[in-house]
Amino acid sequence: MAGHNKWSKVKHIKARVDVIRGKVFSKCAHEIAIAARDGGGDPAMNARLRAAIDNAKSVSMPKDNIERAIKKGTGELGGEMIQEVTYEGYGPGGAAFIVEAATDNLNRTAADVRSVFSKAGGSVATPGSVAYQFDRKGEIRVSAHGLEEDRVMEAAILGGADDVVRDEDEWVVLTPPVELFAVGSALREAGMEPISQKLVSLPQNSSVIADAAQAKALMKLYDQLDDLGDTLNVFTNFEIADELLAALES
Repeated sequence: MAGHNKWSKVKHIKARVDVIRGKVFSKCAHEIAIAARDGGGDPAMNARLRAAIDNAKSVSMPKDNIERAIKKGTGELGGEMIQEVTYEGYGPGGAAFIVEAATDNLNRTAADVRSVFSKAGGSVATPGSVAYQFDRKGEIRVSAHGLEEDRVMEAAILGGADDVVRDEDEWVVLTPPVELFAVGSALREAGMEPISQKLVSLPQNSSVIADAAQAKALMKLYDQLDDLGDTLNVFTNFEIADELLAALES
């Protein structure tokens, strides 16, 4: 499956470090607010909100934070409404990027994203010119420690998943977007608590980078886009050759 070499693992480790910094709580709050805005504040009637809450709980987000994010989304707290927006762009060497953001100020967010791409030698692209290169999927990650593939596969497929793959010390369960919550629930009922559960955009074809300077530039661009305050997710089609990644990490 595309998108799961060592650089992908680095990105997931970075995401866990972000939990310590509190950044993931902010991302979860934005996702919960958007889900509540679009489908209402009752998780029993809003599948996207249920999935967002489950994901927040998986990173130990406090209950008060979750409830506040729901009220933000439904407008109970007042202030500017959070809006969801997606940007597409190209980095050095033509690597494709999709940036998902949640913001209460579209002009600020657009300017921030455009500035990061520009300084990296890339550019923001017109809507649709990048997205067609990616497939939209639900992705659930569970620890592989003590879990055999057959057990994960059985629970996942019965719940409606498309596939299960190994990514180092995690099982990655891929689902149709509409089945994400159902499969997550099936895994929990089978005693497997997800590490993360979200919608992702997976590249149909990966661009393997073998040049050190280009690899560094692309990793820096990814980090800077991900570090923007309004960013929810960053997806890209570049992968770094294993031998080059090993050299960059040494």
